[in-house]
Amino acid sequence: MTGSGSEILLPRRRRRRRSNWRGLAYIAPAMALVIVFFIMPVLFTGWMSLHNWPLMGASRWIGFNNYYRMVNDTRFMTALNFTAYYTVIVTIAIFAVAFPLAIFVEKERQFVSAYRTIIFLPVVVGLATASLLWVWLANVDSGFIGPALKALGLVEKSPNLLATFDTAFLTVVVMVVWKIAGFTMIILLTGLQAIPSELTEAARIDGAGRWQRFRHLTLPLMRKTIALALIVSVTGSILAFDQFYIMTSGGPQNKMISVVYYIFNQSFVSFNLGYGAALSIALLAILVAISIVQLWLLRVGEERP
Repeated sequence: MTGSGSEILLPRRRRRRRSNWRGLAYIAPAMALVIVFFIMPVLFTGWMSLHNWPLMGASRWIGFNNYYRMVNDTRFMTALNFTAYYTVIVTIAIFAVAFPLAIFVEKERQFVSAYRTIIFLPVVVGLATASLLWVWLANVDSGFIGPALKALGLVEKSPNLLATFDTAFLTVVVMVVWKIAGFTMIILLTGLQAIPSELTEAARIDGAGRWQRFRHLTLPLMRKTIALALIVSVTGSILAFDQFYIMTSGGPQNKMISVVYYIFNQSFVSFNLGYGAALSIALLAILVAISIVQLWLLRVGEERP
């Protein structure tokens, strides 16, 4: 009996091995892409960060000197502080716009498909193209925003919106919200549509108002969706570059230099490639840490089996 039992198990083990190899074959192309275009570049960037790596000439091993330099770099800390400030403001603004829009287009009503399409349209526009568009809109002479404000009687003359920090920052935030809110809306809309209508109807019958249903039913059931939208928004904001490079060139008075913009300047303007690599590794570590914290905070209070 023992021999016959082992003979029966052998074909099962062989089938499992074949199934495992078949599964590995299916994911091999994706694994190859991740290794070639993510893991290897990250490892090479880490190796570069340990060298004095000029654009021309031989590199020189300097250990962790680039990281010591980064800690004492006041301009990098200023860029980090500005990026954090921008991330908080723009993320709150995006959610403040995208969540009501998601609730508005979630219900079946007349022209709801048209509303969804119109709101989502700016998403398909490239960020560089959108930045150039808003540079034209904010232009003091040939733009649209300044003359419109003057025509409405809100200002005496057309303002140069990109000349001062406050107006330039507000213009960039408005542009990003206009560009990204539709994408965040789609993510949140998916979460709203996944909530069973029976639960909402039962809560309504029990006398729960709109705010009570939203607070005690909608938000708890959308924790994972909100986590995804929040991570995407925060990550995109921390990696902001195009809008500052195109719309303000880091100004006015270099007050709008983001971390990625500073890395770009160090790597491809000052040609400190080793130092730029160290800054990139530090930024990657910050992104990973923030994502872990966000996921942990959004898991707090969840029921565990």
